Amino acid sequence: MYRPHTTLEQWRILQAVVDHGGYARAAVALNKSQSSLNHAVAKLQQLLGVTLLEVKGRKAELTPQGRVMLRRSRSLTAEIEQLELLANNLEQGWEPEITLSREILYPTDALYRAMSHFYPESRGTRLTVIDNVLSGTLDAISGKRCDIAITAQSLPGHRGRPLGTVMMLLVCHRDHPLSKEAVIDEARLTKELQIVIRDTGSQADKDLGWLKAEQRWTFSNFHEALAILQRGVGFCWVPQHLAQPALQEGSLVHLHQAQMHSTELPLSMVFPSPDTLGPAARRFAELIESYCPAQQRS
Repeated sequence: MYRPHTTLEQWRILQAVVDHGGYARAAVALNKSQSSLNHAVAKLQQLLGVTLLEVKGRKAELTPQGRVMLRRSRSLTAEIEQLELLANNLEQGWEPEITLSREILYPTDALYRAMSHFYPESRGTRLTVIDNVLSGTLDAISGKRCDIAITAQSLPGHRGRPLGTVMMLLVCHRDHPLSKEAVIDEARLTKELQIVIRDTGSQADKDLGWLKAEQRWTFSNFHEALAILQRGVGFCWVPQHLAQPALQEGSLVHLHQAQMHSTELPLSMVFPSPDTLGPAARRFAELIESYCPAQQRS
């Protein structure tokens, strides 16, 4: 087994000498004698067989080799600090990992705001976000495969925290035949291709959201659905916040003339195992609630 010749303390001293512009200031910052710092860096260079620092006047400057080694050493010391922090967090009950199941209807901007606010407080906790559709979210909740779930459906025995609503719009391309008609009933829709999003659940309801069109194409997410809609193919239920840019530029149109052209879906946050929810997950849940669509509207 390989045994390192250098120590983390030697690398930390080298970093301090560089960061503080010399041995004297580094000694004050580290509360050590200047001679001990000189000795540590000299020993480090001796063990490596590489000159890391050159003293020019009153200032110690890195050699080209020293710049490379210093950069790598910072990654090493940062990893050790994260490891020690993780051990301390585990001792205090702070989870090393959180899993979020997100219904893909949920606005990504709201989630990204919560995530960016959580990161400085995360203490090294790993975050996994799993996108689910319809009953896929219910599977994640009932199977306890996540710590937090954002869902557009209710599950018996699980009380959710409301996160607002998402408006679903029936849309198609501006040149699609449906966009030219004054009135559209359900029978008319059955004659056109419908774009649907695949339910990720094990007990998927393939007819949920389907308007009985004779033809349907199934995609895994709304970005793919929007891409094919932009080609003039089919019609689809799309969340308003995702359709809005294309609606504003006029490439897609909202089929107001359809008998059922919009529907509002409530979103909620559910904890599959609320009694064992850790402090990191609770904090992340607070931030999700703070930046949810309902809060943004208010």
